[in-house]
Order: sequence, then C-alpha cells, then structure tokens
Amino acid sequence: MEATTLDKGVMEKFVLEVLKEQRHARRWKIFFRLIWLIIVITGISIIFINKRGDHLIKSGKEVAVINLSGVINNENDTYKNLANSLTAALKDKNTVAVIIRANSPGGSPVYSNMLYNEVLRVRKLYGKKPIDVVVEEVCASGCYYIASAADKIYANPSSIVGSIGVIYAGFGLTGLMAKIGVDSRLLISGRNKAMGYPFVPTNKAQELMQQAMLDQVHRQFILAVKNGRGNRLKSNPDLFSGRYWIGEDGLKLGLIDGYASVDSLARDQFKTENVVDFTSSEDNWDRLVKKFATDVVDSARYAVLSADFGSFH
Repeated sequence: MEATTLDKGVMEKFVLEVLKEQRHARRWKIFFRLIWLIIVITGISIIFINKRGDHLIKSGKEVAVINLSGVINNENDTYKNLANSLTAALKDKNTVAVIIRANSPGGSPVYSNMLYNEVLRVRKLYGKKPIDVVVEEVCASGCYYIASAADKIYANPSSIVGSIGVIYAGFGLTGLMAKIGVDSRLLISGRNKAMGYPFVPTNKAQELMQQAMLDQVHRQFILAVKNGRGNRLKSNPDLFSGRYWIGEDGLKLGLIDGYASVDSLARDQFKTENVVDFTSSEDNWDRLVKKFATDVVDSARYAVLSADFGSFH
C-alpha cells in the first residue's frame, strides 16, 4: 500500500514536471514567433516609408509632390487626402515648394470649390512656399477649378486644360414605358420633389429651375478662375464656354503659365532634384498594412492568452 502511494506521488510529480516543461517550451515558442512578427513589421514599415517618398532617407532642400488624380468626389476622399497632404508638405521644414501633379477630368463642383478654398487658405499660411500645379495628361473642369487657386500652372503642350463649365446628366424613360405598357405610380408631397425623376414627363418650369442652378454654379466657377488667374487670362468668347484646350492654346489664353514636368520644374525653378511624394491616400497597400497590423495584434493577444491558460487546453 505504501509503495503504491509512493508510486502515485512520483507519477504526479512527473506529470506536473512534464506539463511545466511543455508550458515553458510553449512560451518560448510564442516569444520567438512575436520576435519574427516584429522583424517582419519593421521590414514592411521600411518598405512602406520608402514607397511614400523616402522621408527617412532624403533630407535637405526638397520639393513636395502631391498627386491629384481620378474623379473628384467624396468616394475616393479627394478632399481629405489633398488637404492633409498639403498641410503635411508645407509643415515639413525641408520643403521649399509644393507641386500638385494633376491628372483628373474633374468631378463634384462642391469638392472642387472646397479644395480651391483650401489651396488659398494654405497659401496664406505658408506664403513663402509656392504651390504650383503641373498638368500631365488632363486637368479639366473641377480639376482646373482647384488648379486656378495655385501660384502657377504648368502643362505639356499636348495636355488637356480648361473645360470651365458645369454639366448635369439625366435621362427619361417615359417613351419606353409607354411602349411596353408600364405606368409610373409615383406619389410626392411638394410639387417639385420629383424634379429630374426619369419616370415622369419633363416639366418646363423645372427644367428652367435646373438650368438656373447650373448657371449659378458656372458663375461661381468663372469667378474663381478669374480671381485665381487674374490678368493672365486673355479675352476669348469661348474661354468660359465649357470647351477644353490643349496646353499650347492654353498658354496663349493664360490658362497656364508655361511648359514643365514635375522633375523639370523642381530642377529649373526650385534648384533641386530632391522630389518627395507627400501624397496621402489609403490605397490597397495602406489597407494591406493596416490589415496586417490588426492580424499581428490579434495574434499577440491570442499568444498571451495561450501562455496564461495553456494548461486548460
């Protein structure tokens, strides 16, 4: 009986020691995994920083470049990204000038106006640092609205600029509905609530209302361009007609100030080849990094819980 009790005690001690060693080994394994995760995160962070403009590597006199591309609206955060980029670039002590690299057909008149005013605001705050626009392929409509707030606008002789006008696109389906025997059973409260609705016949009074609103926005656009470009604009009956121009004609009309690329402007005007990308945006790379960071945090949390409660598994 005593031998059996002794054997049982030894066995319990043996099992406890085994469990203790397993827990100890698990904790070291988790520790080394976390070290590897930190190394991977550090490597990705370095690549990420280099991709966003080599901020840690480049130093000294620099020209900040900010991309304005795609349709201007709220869906791609055009306003937030450009505003944040401008502020970050101008606050940087090494920045001597900002170049907005424009490749946009335009977009929302609201966000175009907001960005126009934002460029004017930061120009006043950082008056010693020029804000110029370089048009690559196209800077039309709302994009040109924004560009007119800059100190100067440059383009390629073949670039597209201008299109100072406003457009509303709609369609009507009443004729098709009549042919296939479909009725619209629309109910409204307020006689103009269905203005522009495609399933009811057009209303001349409402069309006049819509045209008046477009004309009013157009006048706002024209005033902004005139205020921004001043006496550089030349008189031409088609200047504010909504048509677009190539850079060669745009120079003659005062829509642009000269020909240049981002690199040539930085080199010739600002005497530096140190061009740093300050574009702020959440692209696929940003989302991937954020997701990876979230996964790492979740893994670390699970690892801690596993280390503390591993004996219950």
